[in-house]
Amino acid sequence: MPPRGRPRKFDRDQALQQALQIFWEKGFEAAQVGDLTAAMGINPPSFYAAFKSKEALFHEAFDLYLSTIGVRGITALDDTSNVRAAIHAMLAASADNALGAPRAAGCLAALGLVNSPHDHVLRQRMAAERRAMIQRIHIRLEKGRSEGQLPPDADTSGLAVFYASVVLALSLQAQDGADRPELMATIQGAMHALN
Repeated sequence: MPPRGRPRKFDRDQALQQALQIFWEKGFEAAQVGDLTAAMGINPPSFYAAFKSKEALFHEAFDLYLSTIGVRGITALDDTSNVRAAIHAMLAASADNALGAPRAAGCLAALGLVNSPHDHVLRQRMAAERRAMIQRIHIRLEKGRSEGQLPPDADTSGLAVFYASVVLALSLQAQDGADRPELMATIQGAMHALN
């Protein structure tokens, strides 16, 4: 038993994974420090010693999300040779992520701060990530156009914004209770934009 007053040892990576689940389920604003410490199995002093603040913890949890769960759509987009198949695979991965979220809370990058108007720095970071997604889709569409998989006059900028918006819509649908067949129907409809 450690001496009195010494902080309890904990697995920081496991605690961060638990925090990610809470933020993903509740969003930043609704996730209270008490929710986080309970899920992480640590007391408030250990929480602040390890993570400094709820905001700092959210940044770390978001980094973890982007490098694990959030990367699936990007991987599908980048690793599929046909542009139509790549867009479909990205949207399907986004649907899987949204449905795999705690309580089907959708994409953390899309919805993690929807109800958090007060934290300007976090909102800027999430907006930057969404803009980066549009850019990644645009690059993939441009590659498809240059390879002759899309018409020469395809509006790749407009399509990139459209498909990034579909990713957000899939998250909202999942949050509202849509199941996989419903999300796949949305994806099938969205694919007509590439015809």
